[in-house]
Amino acid sequence: MNNQLDNIKAKLEQLRKLDTNLEIFGSEKHRYTLNPTVPLDTIIQFETKHKITLPNEYVAFLTTLGNGGVGPFYGLEPFENAIFGDLDYKRKDSLLNPSKPFLHKDAWNMEFEPTVSEEENQEEYDRQYEEFTDLYFDSEQTNGVIAICNYGCGISLNLVVNGQEYGNIWTDDRGNDGGIYPTIQLGEKAKINFLDWYELWLDRSISEMKMKLDTSKNTSNRTEKPWWKIW
Repeated sequence: MNNQLDNIKAKLEQLRKLDTNLEIFGSEKHRYTLNPTVPLDTIIQFETKHKITLPNEYVAFLTTLGNGGVGPFYGLEPFENAIFGDLDYKRKDSLLNPSKPFLHKDAWNMEFEPTVSEEENQEEYDRQYEEFTDLYFDSEQTNGVIAICNYGCGISLNLVVNGQEYGNIWTDDRGNDGGIYPTIQLGEKAKINFLDWYELWLDRSISEMKMKLDTSKNTSNRTEKPWWKIW
């Protein structure tokens, strides 16, 4: 794990030097800055309170590299935001519950299938829709996770800390009717843990910046006038 942390640190510095104009999505927000690290005592207090053990990779990042900041999309959330159910509107009446096991093993979603149309019976249609939304957005659907990243558009990326999917990152896309599923936002082909996910983002971002810089250089070479041509 220490080798991977060293690799991440080196790649982060490489990306910072490549993206001086903050072109990577979300970089204008985090500006390639990591917050100060989290004391181990703070981690232990959180684990004791919620009766869980956080994944080693995540703890190592927080205590060695930093407490959120630079990271995928709008950046890595600070540890103090870990139990907010909505990262856009952080409210104390909408909290995650990592103490209970995560319910899902496979991608999950629901579709609203009313037995009547609005034209047939508006009151019954509304009742069924309310029943559906209560179940669909039930906070129990995200038991066993902590919030680590805001993708934007009401989508959050969560780290499973309790249950069979322990250590994997899952996406909560219910705000866009997308359900809850193993994260795919970086093009992941399989379930992925925290450090692999973070390093994948670095690799993709470095590749993107190199491609942009090469394209810019080639365009500049094609349009540049010969040294002897003054018109």
